[in-house]
Amino acid sequence: MSARYSLEQQLNFTLRLFALLTVLELLNMVTGRQLNHLALIPRELDALGGIFISPFLHGSLMHYASNIIPICLFSVLLMQYGRKTWWQASAFILLVTGLLVWLLGRNAYHLGASGMVYGYFGFLLFAGFISRSIKLVAISLLVGFFYGGLIFGVLPMSPYISWESHLFGFLVGIAAARLFVKKTTS
Repeated sequence: MSARYSLEQQLNFTLRLFALLTVLELLNMVTGRQLNHLALIPRELDALGGIFISPFLHGSLMHYASNIIPICLFSVLLMQYGRKTWWQASAFILLVTGLLVWLLGRNAYHLGASGMVYGYFGFLLFAGFISRSIKLVAISLLVGFFYGGLIFGVLPMSPYISWESHLFGFLVGIAAARLFVKKTTS
C-alpha cells in the first residue's frame, strides 16, 4: 500500500473537490448551463475532451446534489488505499470510463460525476476483499450495505440518465481494484 494521506490532507482534498464541483455548478447555473456544451458526446471527435471535462459538469442542481456527497465520501474512502492507489484508480476510472462511453454510449450528452461515483463504488466494493485487510474489508461491507442500491443505476431506466456512464464506471472500478490493490498481511 502506498503512502497515505493524513486525515487533515484527506479532508482538505475533499473540501477542495467539493468546492471545485460547487463553483462549476454555480457557474454553469448562472450561464444557463452553457458549460454543458463541453459534455461527452459518443463518437464525436470534437467531444473527446468531454472525457475529462464532463465529470465536472451537471445537467441540473438535483443532478449535482445526487453526486456531490457520494463522490466526496467515496473519494475519502478510496484514499484509505494510499496516495498512489487513489491517483491511479481515479485517473484510470476517469479515462477508461470516458473512453468506453465515447465508443459505446448512445448518441446523447453524457455529463456528471456519476461515472466516477460508480467507478469508486465498484472499486470500494471489491478492493477490500482483494486486499484482505480487515479495515478495508469493513469499508467494502459498509459501502455495500449503505450504497448497494446504486447497482440498479447500471440499468437503462431513463432516457435522461447516462446509465452507460454508471455501467462502465462500475466495471472499470472493479478492474481498477484488480489492477491497483495488492493483498496485505494485516
